Amino acid sequence: MNKVTVTAIGAYHPCDKITNEFFESRLDTSDQWIRERTGIESRYFTKKDEYTGDMCVKAALDMKENYGVDFSDVDMILVATMTADHVVPNVACQIQDSLGIRSTGAIDLTCACSGFCYAMSLAKGLIASGMHKKILVFGAETMSRILDFTDRNTCILFGDAAACVLVEATEGENTVFESICGTDGSMGKELYMSMRSNRVNGEEILADGFVHQNGRAVYKWAVTTLAQGLEDLAAKNGLTLDGVDRFVPHSANYRMLEAVFSRLGIPMDKCVESVCKYGNTSAASVPLAWYYGIKEGRIKKGDTMLMLGFGAGLTYAGICVKNTL
Repeated sequence: MNKVTVTAIGAYHPCDKITNEFFESRLDTSDQWIRERTGIESRYFTKKDEYTGDMCVKAALDMKENYGVDFSDVDMILVATMTADHVVPNVACQIQDSLGIRSTGAIDLTCACSGFCYAMSLAKGLIASGMHKKILVFGAETMSRILDFTDRNTCILFGDAAACVLVEATEGENTVFESICGTDGSMGKELYMSMRSNRVNGEEILADGFVHQNGRAVYKWAVTTLAQGLEDLAAKNGLTLDGVDRFVPHSANYRMLEAVFSRLGIPMDKCVESVCKYGNTSAASVPLAWYYGIKEGRIKKGDTMLMLGFGAGLTYAGICVKNTL
């Protein structure tokens, strides 16, 4: 089996910063109400002519500027997103063309907030097996394009962003370890976005192109799933929770993270999140937290990290990585 490591990281968020005051004039809400229930202070929205593919390319260029990477021999592009620019062509194909990469594999994964961790697990497997050597992995969303701005239970939560990592085969130390994943499709109707079918598992839903969620049901499932998932992921990698340097969970809601880490007895200073400044960026939230965790000095080179995403499906996925950046 080939050894696998991460050699570079990049990120991008749009320039339009949306504070909680934006919603005060549109909805029955306030900055205090949003902060108290979610911990979110701000988020960023794309402009009218900026899409998920555009953000991915900018994140990759940020990576190139900071790490001097060569994209010419990338042999697979994986993009985790539920907000692709088109049904086809997929976002990965657009990235290949925009970055001038020669013909390469190009796959989009539609796993919502679990997507980046699923993509990391897939990248590890493809490289470890010898099928590929150099893979760009993205998590990216333009959530603002699928929000109902009359629904205060959803529109206040989300933001737009993209982040990416370069995963490569290495002769040195293996730093991408074991992963977990799981699904409860019976709860699909509790968190969905549909533009076609008006049914999930035989139950009627709204096929209006907006995100809808049963906040209470999703919160309860997410708290249990994240807590158990982190314990399972640690055990699969031969670790105790105390032996983990940093936790990088999906940043859905800061209050949710507080509840989970309190339940597990883990201090919040070990949790690296992106939700307070950037909102819930779905598939982008984990790599975005990783990126800014490094920049802000919260994630150090050599740190052992547990990453775990959870969301629509309902799905979850996690992976253990040693930070090399």
